[in-house]
Amino acid sequence: QVQLAESGGGSVQAGGSLRLSCVVSGNTARSYCLGWFRQAQEKEREVVAAVWNGGGDPYYPGHVKGRFTISQDNAKNMVYLQIDSLLREDTAMYYCAARSGAYCSPDPQEYDYWGKGIQVTVSS
Repeated sequence: QVQLAESGGGSVQAGGSLRLSCVVSGNTARSYCLGWFRQAQEKEREVVAAVWNGGGDPYYPGHVKGRFTISQDNAKNMVYLQIDSLLREDTAMYYCAARSGAYCSPDPQEYDYWGKGIQVTVSS
């Protein structure tokens, strides 16, 4: 079992950048896929990036490729989400999540552990 806690959200202007952080605690020695999800008002939760904690290429859905970058620091048990060229439609609650195993599913229902989420608001 792991616990996750996000930080780094806030209000930013369109065109700017933001880095979200997630600290992973608990049984971090196991294999997990670590993902970032977001949920805008009246929309379904969607994956924006995911990576296996053992390495390998990250997964990004097509509509965020080139603007979102997931990275991890296993020594610090941290996973990050860098968001560049922010758009108003990036406004959402962002969540860090973990799924047991190496497969990074895009389906939020397959993730076992979740942080409480952090708000990102992009203004023009």
